[in-house]
Amino acid sequence: MIELTDEMRDALAVALAQGVPMTVATASKAGVPDIAYKGSALVWDTEHLAFWERSHGQTLRNLQENPNVCLLYANFQARASWKFFGVVQLLADGPVREGIMARTPELELQRDPERTGVAVLVRVDRVLQRGQVVMERD
Repeated sequence: MIELTDEMRDALAVALAQGVPMTVATASKAGVPDIAYKGSALVWDTEHLAFWERSHGQTLRNLQENPNVCLLYANFQARASWKFFGVVQLLADGPVREGIMARTPELELQRDPERTGVAVLVRVDRVLQRGQVVMERD
């Protein structure tokens, strides 16, 4: 069962300000990996993470080809880390996109003045902490 916690929500809410943005790993359809920082990553609800994809670069191209993703939060000073595995839904319009944009840190939105970004909703299927599975979708 996936039930993202208040601790996760609170940690991700301040990750960018604390200098520990989430790392997102993707792969193309051919399996070529890519990794990127996403300062906009947040806990959307108890089963989903979300982030604002403003760069329209390799991360977005990979997610269009292969919706599987791994997100890593690691704050060594706070001794907190999680690895989230899931499947994305790309949202170019609609109320969920607007909601994700509304919760995106202003610093990230300033880098997307035309608001052309794509909201990425991640259905979390598995969470690891210190190498151990702590949550898994049934």
